[in-house]
Amino acid sequence: MNDPRIAQLLSAAAAEQRAQRPQAAVRYLEQVVAIAPDHPQALNSLGTQALARSDFAAARNYFARAAAADPGEPVLWLNLARACRELGDDDGELAALDRVLAIDARAFVALLRKAHLFQRTGQNARAALHWGQAGAVAPPDEQLSPEIRAMLDEGRAFAVAHNARFGGVIDGAMGDALAAASPRDRRRVGAAIDAMLGRRQVYANVCEGMTFPFLPADEFFDREHFPWMSELEAAAPAIRAELKDLLDKGDEGFAPYVQYPSGYPESKWSELDHSERWSAYFLWRHGKRIDDHCARCPQTAAAVEKLPLADHAGRAPTVFFSLLHPRTRIPPHTGVTNARTIVHLGLIVPEKCGFRVGGETREWQEGQAFAFDDTIEHEAWNDSDELRAVLILDVWNPHITQTERDLVNRFFQAADASGMNVIIDD
Repeated sequence: MNDPRIAQLLSAAAAEQRAQRPQAAVRYLEQVVAIAPDHPQALNSLGTQALARSDFAAARNYFARAAAADPGEPVLWLNLARACRELGDDDGELAALDRVLAIDARAFVALLRKAHLFQRTGQNARAALHWGQAGAVAPPDEQLSPEIRAMLDEGRAFAVAHNARFGGVIDGAMGDALAAASPRDRRRVGAAIDAMLGRRQVYANVCEGMTFPFLPADEFFDREHFPWMSELEAAAPAIRAELKDLLDKGDEGFAPYVQYPSGYPESKWSELDHSERWSAYFLWRHGKRIDDHCARCPQTAAAVEKLPLADHAGRAPTVFFSLLHPRTRIPPHTGVTNARTIVHLGLIVPEKCGFRVGGETREWQEGQAFAFDDTIEHEAWNDSDELRAVLILDVWNPHITQTERDLVNRFFQAADASGMNVIIDD
């Protein structure tokens, strides 16, 4: 490899190639191989020349020798895969592509070509899987050649169609069994199946404050955890009447929910910052009862005080009427701690309103409540021309025991008393 003749011959071959005299370039490269039979650069160049003249068998031979001489270079295996593909050697192509992926499991071109190989040979499930993997690591479209971009688009469409057919088969096989299951079991197993089929994403908790470990990361909690929920719903007409009275009289207690200090950097909240499009009327805030507001809504306060509210000192409960004005969206976000559970009671709900938590979307229903984990990404929207209003309150996560609740509160009390803790507001 250190023979000075090799560098001279390679330089001469490159000059001949630039001058578009490929046959002369091949003669110089063959001289290099005569001196150094395992020279990967010369062998690869000879393989490239063979590809150009459609001598695919010779190309495969040269590329195989080059890759054997320098097995850690993925380009050589990709070139070998191409020569095998041109020869219709599916096994050889797959073996070469696997060598690339053994070097770099995220190699985009290798994943793309492997997906195309599986699709071409009728291995549809494997093709769909690899098209998905290729799409996940693909560079931006503007960095792709038209040929590769078209291949990737075709592959993505193939994967979508395959997964839809597969989903239809599964739905047909599981439909009766899921229909016979309880709502809880149907929802949980259905979500697991949808995640496996790529029809939904499974979200994890993201807490801005305390993360309480080992709790189920459930988007919407089962009603069975909240036996008092029907009592709250029974009070909904009275609660709604008190809210409407506040609205009719233009009560000044409503304020923008998002209020950042002046000079706060631009963020997803900037559009709603100090905007009445998302407004709140607090009855409790950060654990403190707002007596004058509760006096304006005595039946609401009485109904809420019967509930097992979260009682994190200086942090919870928080209870408020939430107003979302027409054509307003609350961007995806996460909350402070999964130690609590957020409850919504629908009060004024026009059409075209929705609420997503993780991979599940629901619509509020007037007079009905639900509970969810707000440390899982969630968002809300009102695409109607009317006001949407709900009552929002927080209770303990039902999976936390009373002893654990007492210990959590003891921790926060000690942390706050130390003067060394910063309270994170929701």
